[in-house]
Amino acid sequence: MKNKLIIATRGSKLALWQSNHIKSKLLEKYSELEVELKIFKTRGDKILDVALSTIGGKGLFTKELEDAMLNGEADISVNSLKDMPFQIPYGLKLTAITEREDVRDSLLSEKYENIDSLPIGAKIGTTSLRRSMQLLHLRPDLKILQLRGNVDTRIEKLKQGEFDAIVLATAGINRLELNSSVNYIYNISINEMIPAMGQGALGIESNLDPEVIKMISFLNSKNSEIETTIERNFVGYLEGSCTVPIGINATLLENDTIFIRAVIGRADGSAILRDTMIGRKEDYKLLGTKLAERMVEAGALKLLYE
Repeated sequence: MKNKLIIATRGSKLALWQSNHIKSKLLEKYSELEVELKIFKTRGDKILDVALSTIGGKGLFTKELEDAMLNGEADISVNSLKDMPFQIPYGLKLTAITEREDVRDSLLSEKYENIDSLPIGAKIGTTSLRRSMQLLHLRPDLKILQLRGNVDTRIEKLKQGEFDAIVLATAGINRLELNSSVNYIYNISINEMIPAMGQGALGIESNLDPEVIKMISFLNSKNSEIETTIERNFVGYLEGSCTVPIGINATLLENDTIFIRAVIGRADGSAILRDTMIGRKEDYKLLGTKLAERMVEAGALKLLYE
């Protein structure tokens, strides 16, 4: 067994929480192991004045970490799975997907309790086309404004009055213990806003060293793997990224059936296509593609290309 593992990580508070969380799990399992965090700045961290959808999407937060693993500077990296592209570079592997946190999005506000209570023309901060699409479909009057930066920066902009509300992933709020950071946090139901592919789970990418793969495989949650495989296959079939508004969520139920919800549409919310599917657990590797094919037949690609 290796006596040292190096984790490539971004330097944001959330990224460091995630990497330190995995570090603690590794040290619990292997008491003699040394684990080092090596911080890298990704392109997504450097470019903060434009929307992600205009500069390349999900790979903006992973490429430098992947390069570090391919160059032998690190063994693994820890990312929010929703930020990881469908295609994993040759020479690397998505080795483990952790147990999921809350998959929902949250609306944060100093003045307004929920979406319904927002005034006409309220200013909402989000970088996500998926969130914009679903918010504008619910409330076409809302004004969506770009919001970049780490979680603390986004909350500070809200507190300074730049926005009436902002939307963040509930998982990040819970992990950083920010539930009392603003007056109102509204957990948006999945029926109102379908989450992003992989939301709530951490994806642990590794090099192909068999020893490294064996050491971190215990971190994999089979239930999370099943749910997120469906979601990633769905998005992969549609070649989706941050540049297109797609929501997809698979939930494994107690009776070994899987309930899947999906939404695709125009970024301005003026036209959306929703679908649901119920499938069997043993068919999980097929379900995402099957639902994507059905939505393509119903006009999904036309909406995405618009």
